[in-house]
Amino acid sequence: MEELLEVRNRLLTIFGLLVGCLLAGTAGYRVIEGWGFLDSLYMTVITLATVGYGEVHPLSAGGRVFTIVLILGGIGVMTYAFSTITSIIVEGELSAAFKRRRMQKEIDRLSEHYIICGGGHAGGVIAAELRKTGRPLVVIEKHKEVAEKFHERLGEDILIVEGDATEDETLKKAGVERAAGVFAVLATDQDNAFVALSAKGANPKARVVCCQKELGVREKLFRSGADNVVNPEFIGGLRMASEMIRPAAVGFLDSMIKDKDSVTRFEEIAVPEGSPFVGKALGAVKGAQGKAPLVVAVLEPGSGKYDINPEPERIISAGERLVLIGELSQLGELKKKIAA
Repeated sequence: MEELLEVRNRLLTIFGLLVGCLLAGTAGYRVIEGWGFLDSLYMTVITLATVGYGEVHPLSAGGRVFTIVLILGGIGVMTYAFSTITSIIVEGELSAAFKRRRMQKEIDRLSEHYIICGGGHAGGVIAAELRKTGRPLVVIEKHKEVAEKFHERLGEDILIVEGDATEDETLKKAGVERAAGVFAVLATDQDNAFVALSAKGANPKARVVCCQKELGVREKLFRSGADNVVNPEFIGGLRMASEMIRPAAVGFLDSMIKDKDSVTRFEEIAVPEGSPFVGKALGAVKGAQGKAPLVVAVLEPGSGKYDINPEPERIISAGERLVLIGELSQLGELKKKIAA
């Protein structure tokens, strides 16, 4: 929207200068030479256009001086007008502005989507996983070059808001009031804390996950509003240890995430009040002949405790979260059934 306004203002400036020159030239010839309106306007147009037609009437000395001034001023205005219009067309400013406007309209229609603050490597990994699991997303990136590379990596259909994610106005453009969650993966912990604070202020229901860059700031990020904090170096250390002592288990998880053809994922499904599965045994979650996602654990509401590898006879209660592994299509169908 801002880009369109800028282009519009530049075009209006050009139009105003051209109209001003025409009016000044027409008025000048009428006053100095005493010509009629049409003759004065015609003389002004051919003078500014430098087409080389003959004079409408013989010019007096004053008229010639005025024509010289009009030519010099008109050349400047016309040069500015043509260079500006060429710049808008050749540099693609107008098409880029329309593209951003269409993108903003798409964002305005989103709800329960995820906002990724930061278009770096971590943001790209998050975006790729969200797309693969069918979740709508919006990326906020301040630098145009980074945004363009993000599009190159993940496709032109990725919705990107160019702006500072620490500013409330930018988060609003990304639809933070309607978002299901916000990822803060900016360059510094201070910026991530600002994002958490602003996001929670605009939408207390949104889940905020922050990236921790330095030691000793975990609690500060939580106090800023983060629901969870991820330390990449800590996770990386655990991963390296796991690669050494349990490579088969790590390889199994990698096969799900890294394999482009893989559609198997760990997923969680919340059991709402009124779900047809409330009061039934976990065995009811299984489909015919066992062709359904596998229930790995149950997160009990309030306590935060996990019932690992629960028995099929365990009764499902409202508010619980089922942790499952299975194909994305099967997980989606089961989610709809439980929510119904």
